[in-house]
Amino acid sequence: MNKSEINIAVILGGTSPERAVSKSSGKAIYKAVTNLGYNVKLIDPAYGINQPEKTDDYFSDCDCGVLLNQNYIKAINSNLFDNIDLVVIALHGKWGEDGAIQSLLELKGIKYTGSGVLASSLAMDKIRSKIMFTHFGIKTPEWIEVNRNYDINKLNSQIFETIKYPCIIKPNDQGSTIGLTKCSSVNDLEEGIKLAAQFSKSILIERFISGREVAIGIINNKILPVLEIIPKHELYDYECKYTDGMSEYIVPAKFDISVLEELSKQTKLAFDSLGCKDYGRVDFRVSEDGTPYCLEVNTLPGMTSHSLVPKMAKAVGIEFEELVEMIIDSAL
Repeated sequence: MNKSEINIAVILGGTSPERAVSKSSGKAIYKAVTNLGYNVKLIDPAYGINQPEKTDDYFSDCDCGVLLNQNYIKAINSNLFDNIDLVVIALHGKWGEDGAIQSLLELKGIKYTGSGVLASSLAMDKIRSKIMFTHFGIKTPEWIEVNRNYDINKLNSQIFETIKYPCIIKPNDQGSTIGLTKCSSVNDLEEGIKLAAQFSKSILIERFISGREVAIGIINNKILPVLEIIPKHELYDYECKYTDGMSEYIVPAKFDISVLEELSKQTKLAFDSLGCKDYGRVDFRVSEDGTPYCLEVNTLPGMTSHSLVPKMAKAVGIEFEELVEMIIDSAL
């Protein structure tokens, strides 16, 4: 079939706190899919059936209407997806990476890129992911699960007895380091939990691994080169991720061959342990003694100018449009 006869919908935006990042990913993917010669349309499910009239409105910092979770269902049940052969998902965060949009598309019998419902929901739930990692022998930082009705003194004692300070506090089901805090003592504990609770009912507290931050992409079972992240801040936070000049990226990363081999092995194990497919990114901290600790699997990694998977792909000669083509081919 000629590419111009294949109808692709790029869905972007959404209702999560990562809406702005999703718009950036969607814009880059839309341009690539258009240049590749496919027949492409944009859909922002947060608008429901009232989609923007102009292409640029999908990427604008200003929204064109009311954003509602229930609009996803209205959009899927409308004629917006009629005759669509494939949906390229450029959503991030809740209702994009947690299996929600995937389940709605499956109910309509529509093909889409990335992992399926179960893998997406597992990957988005950091605590469930860590349980799976542990089961399959993948090293991950020790953790404590906390809900909003916690006792500060009991929690402080639990931290001292298990994961120790410093520790990392983050929402259980958000990405882009939204709501993340490094907690050095009980004095930081309450504020860190309060911040994380703004984004999730369940909060994850995990041991801080002193060392180096790395990420590894995987596409069609091909492991991409290890990428090391050197942020200007102590942590690779939201600002360091999405602001020019706030992070340095080294790809391929400079590690001993034994560490690189272990990282590749752990990447494939982590990806497979959640049942992921097509493509994704696995994030690690490598301790000072060279031990990799898996933090999470991202089933819909960012596809912006700052994003990591395109940087890894380029290191082995895969340009952005070719990367998008590989993702489309895998899904089709």
